Amino acid sequence: MILFSLLEALQAMAANRLRTLLTAMGIMIGVAAVVLMVSIGEGTQKQVTDSIKSMGANMLVVRSGSHSHGGVRGGAGGVQSLTEQDAHAIALLPGALLAAPMVQSGVQVVYGPNNWGTTAIGTTADYLQIRNWELASGRDFSDSEMQSGMRVAMIGQDVASELFGRDDPVGRMMRIQQSPFRIIGLLSIKGQSLDGRSQDDAILVPLRTAQRQLFGSRFQGSVSFIMVQAVDDAAMTPLQRNIGLLLRQRHHLADKADDDFSVTNMAEVTETASQITGMLSILLGAIASISLFVGGIGIMNIMIVSVTERTREIGIRMALGARRSDIMLQFLMESVIITVAGGVVGIFAGIGLSLLASEMFGIWAVITPMPIVLAFFVSMAVGVFFGLYPARKAALMRPIDALRYQG
Repeated sequence: MILFSLLEALQAMAANRLRTLLTAMGIMIGVAAVVLMVSIGEGTQKQVTDSIKSMGANMLVVRSGSHSHGGVRGGAGGVQSLTEQDAHAIALLPGALLAAPMVQSGVQVVYGPNNWGTTAIGTTADYLQIRNWELASGRDFSDSEMQSGMRVAMIGQDVASELFGRDDPVGRMMRIQQSPFRIIGLLSIKGQSLDGRSQDDAILVPLRTAQRQLFGSRFQGSVSFIMVQAVDDAAMTPLQRNIGLLLRQRHHLADKADDDFSVTNMAEVTETASQITGMLSILLGAIASISLFVGGIGIMNIMIVSVTERTREIGIRMALGARRSDIMLQFLMESVIITVAGGVVGIFAGIGLSLLASEMFGIWAVITPMPIVLAFFVSMAVGVFFGLYPARKAALMRPIDALRYQG
């Protein structure tokens, strides 16, 4: 009986090809919109998560504190309250693996006729290990270079491209703020940071070199940041608390005094960002689902018109012995076939649009099986839900009234 109803539904749809196509397009657009929006939402979530993870594993960032003057409170980093000795003390805490002090500032670099504005970071050899940043070529800072403050540098891929094109920069001399520096290493590609800036647009120099020859400092040994790597995820929260207690003790802060530093747990940042982007993905999917609802209303409207047009046909079938369930199944089958066909086409259209958006506009779109499977079953549910009323209306007709109908 189901096979017979399916054949009857296909014949009825074939008799009105254009109307069937236009009806299916509503579902197709709705499903395509859902797949596209969810893919963009998933891509945004992955992009944010990957950007945070690219900064390093199990990482805590300690920043210098703010200052107050005349009732006006400055932002974080306004006072250089951290020192190299703070970093050494943090590295000895339980749960701490490495600690790298940092100073950084914008600089102009020059090689031959080429020049480029970038960020110079003064730090120690532990920085690359904390950031999980490998070298594409060359080597890291040696102990003697770190201690003596020699003019050596490792450069990111963006800087290398701007200054040297496709040539190997390792071993060449460039100028940073008019001072000559020898390039000893080329960093591997790292990608964008969370704020959208390229992490590859940077130069690493020994910490003492940056303090004494590039940036200078009012306080000897002061640094702006300390990057800390915990031994594992479980150690991060206790380590964050212990860093706060240690620095308050080292900085001789009174019990009621505010911290002159801040400690950021990157795992918490990752979790918060994932929650926000996850909500964005759900919101985008919900907005796109409205078009599915509109397409379902269109199906209901067309099916009601179809029932009205085929009233006499319904009466004849009932007079020949068709049961109400047979009539209802036929019209319900038509609705489901239309929505499923539109859903399948919409899924492929959504995948194609997602790939097109990634290729042409640089939008991150991640296609996962879940929204595709969900869109398919939702389209089927739409066919059942919105086709139920017209099918029931057709099944409840009285045969004599249907035969007398003059349409």
